[in-house]
Amino acid sequence: MKTGLFLPDQYYAISDDAKAAYRDNGHILLRGVLTPAEAGESREYISRAAARYNTETRKMEDRDTYGKAFLQIMNLWRRDPDVARFTLAKRFAGIAADLMGVDRVRIYHDQALYKEPSGGPTPWHQDQYYWPVDTDRTVTMWMPLVDISEEMGMLTFASGSHELGFLGNMAISDESEEVLSRIVQERGYPVTRATTMRAGDATFHAGWTLHAAPGNSSDRLREVMTVIYVADGARVTTPVNTHQEADRQTWLMGLEPGQWIDSDLNPLV
Repeated sequence: MKTGLFLPDQYYAISDDAKAAYRDNGHILLRGVLTPAEAGESREYISRAAARYNTETRKMEDRDTYGKAFLQIMNLWRRDPDVARFTLAKRFAGIAADLMGVDRVRIYHDQALYKEPSGGPTPWHQDQYYWPVDTDRTVTMWMPLVDISEEMGMLTFASGSHELGFLGNMAISDESEEVLSRIVQERGYPVTRATTMRAGDATFHAGWTLHAAPGNSSDRLREVMTVIYVADGARVTTPVNTHQEADRQTWLMGLEPGQWIDSDLNPLV
């Protein structure tokens, strides 16, 4: 394990205004969560691990909408001790806890989301559709490891949409794009995204917040690392779709409905 520049226990202070904006909008962009040097170090070992464990070998034209949206490599922290320093960092967990207004958080899982040049758009969706948890105190950190611009596939939010809660059994798909984009338009939610993000900036969004991303029309790989957090004290719920059952088995180690979310894959951070 490296002992370089990245100081994972160093605190990142969040203003009361930022916390209020997160509660109102269901998302927030925080600048400089990592310094450029820390982001560069993190990129080195996360990208190395992502390349090692990526299993997508199909040509772009042979993939469905989900497959064209990104390369997705999950729970790298369990496979690489350097990635574990990133995923289990108290700095990120402290931000998640502060935004959600809870004392402690646990890891749900991490995932590298790399959108290739010519990669397709990510349809509108809700992350928490996939999660069999009994709380709305969930949040995803989305951090680019390289400087990115809009044309590389910038994460896009429907501000205030987290208030709607569960909107139906729709995985990331052409269906979710059609149905949820219509809801965004009909409800008049402001659609916002950053013009640019520097490596080490991060967005945080609630589990029910509607979000999407355009395709990558640049000639560069969009390298993003995400970590999902759930408030400590949450319990497993009975899965309501096949994806939640798969998550229960895979990311919650088969915990039964009603049990505390506290498996070895969900450490307290």
